[in-house]
Amino acid sequence: MSLYDELPVFKASYDLLLSIFHFTANFKREYKYTVGERLKNETLALIVLVYRANSSKEKVEIIQQAREQIELIRLLIRVLKDLKQISLKSFVRINEQIENVSKQLAGWQKSQR
Repeated sequence: MSLYDELPVFKASYDLLLSIFHFTANFKREYKYTVGERLKNETLALIVLVYRANSSKEKVEIIQQAREQIELIRLLIRVLKDLKQISLKSFVRINEQIENVSKQLAGWQKSQR
């Protein structure tokens, strides 16, 4: 079994990344290669943090970094909505995914303390 199958927060983060790749494809050029790329990179960094936390004996600090990362992603999504690069419907849907990851990270961190 892979990490994707075993860890729900990894699957949720991966699904978030796929959603982000899908909707950044339609951005105007000036946003696609700035905020869009940053958003994809920050989401990839989130997945790496989830992987590292799962592999580490000292999970709490890494999970905290992942929680900070998800807030950065949330901020970038809000900027994109305000720049009218994503519809309100897409904004709501992606925020539901972000909230799902955020809650899982919070629960995971709480269970490690």
